Amino acid sequence: MTTQSNSSTLALPAGGRPVAADAGRWAALPVLLAGTFMVVLDFFIVNVALPSMQSDLHADTGAIEWVVAGFALTSAVFLITAARLGDRIGRRRTFSLGLGVFTLASAACGVAGSPTILVGARLAQGVGAALLMPNVLSIVNVTYAGADLPRALGIYGLVMGLAAACGQLIGGGLIQADVAGLGWRTCFLINIPVGVCALVLAPRFVPESRADRRTRLDGRGTLLLTAGLIAVVLPLVEGRQHGWPAWTWISLGVAPALLLGFASHQRRLASRGGAPLLAPAMFRNRTFTAGLLTQLAFWCGQASFFLVLALYLQQGRGLSALDAGLVFTIMAVAYVTASAQAPALVLHFGRRLLAVGALVLAAGHGLLLAAVAIVGVGGSILELV
Repeated sequence: MTTQSNSSTLALPAGGRPVAADAGRWAALPVLLAGTFMVVLDFFIVNVALPSMQSDLHADTGAIEWVVAGFALTSAVFLITAARLGDRIGRRRTFSLGLGVFTLASAACGVAGSPTILVGARLAQGVGAALLMPNVLSIVNVTYAGADLPRALGIYGLVMGLAAACGQLIGGGLIQADVAGLGWRTCFLINIPVGVCALVLAPRFVPESRADRRTRLDGRGTLLLTAGLIAVVLPLVEGRQHGWPAWTWISLGVAPALLLGFASHQRRLASRGGAPLLAPAMFRNRTFTAGLLTQLAFWCGQASFFLVLALYLQQGRGLSALDAGLVFTIMAVAYVTASAQAPALVLHFGRRLLAVGALVLAAGHGLLLAAVAIVGVGGSILELV
């Protein structure tokens, strides 16, 4: 493996696994986790800020949906390409590029004067997150070996859980505090000092690494996937608000053709010995495919759920951003607690745990829906908890 670094290098031990040569390699982890925490926090913190954004910017429902969906769209589209880019030009370099893009986009979100600028900045944030996140795991994988690797991954998971658990609460607290009259804008501006510090420290503490084999970036595949996803997301976000004009149905009709074209391109590229974004061979593994479909269903439902619940709690129930954040935090704490127990439970129950988890989630959503139907916008919030 080819490596370079301004301040630290990678050495190959007997087992062939690269690790940081200096004893201070653990100093890299806080820098990497600062970027991870910032991205995950931002994904969750925005939920409680949505009503304030909508009121302040006089945004319609479509724009607010794009604030959430735009970030997810660009991060999903560029995620694999960003990982490949890290293999080619250097993982630390790509991580730092992602940090820079995400930090600048956060600043743009914080000063946005219109819904259009805010949505554009959120799209840029998604690109920054895509550049950053996969390269964090790649750097961890090549920097730590043996017992250090699961320890580092455990800390990584803990930080992600804390960011998820604290996101809405921090967001609610910032909006409630209304520092310098900035309101919801501080939910984005808080990323700037974190991002700048991580950018300054990354060249000093994070080792550089690249892959042995430099694979070509699949530009055509990225374009087809981007077009296919936009063809799905755009009409779903804008259709209802505009009365479902003809272009929305045309877009939804074209989307399957674009996504099938993407799949066909991936198969052809793999058959020629190229490096597709999604290797078709992986999908022959039924367990892998089932896991992806489960994750797809989970996140499609949860992202919509967070958006609707945030609007319901603040606009429907009249809760403050802080009180709404506390409601979200109850769910996040339960999530972190269950996640901590999941590895041991998987060893005992195996795949049955997935079915149990799905049933519990469905039951929870059903009970919440029933409670909302019964109490409407009145009654005690404890009935929802």
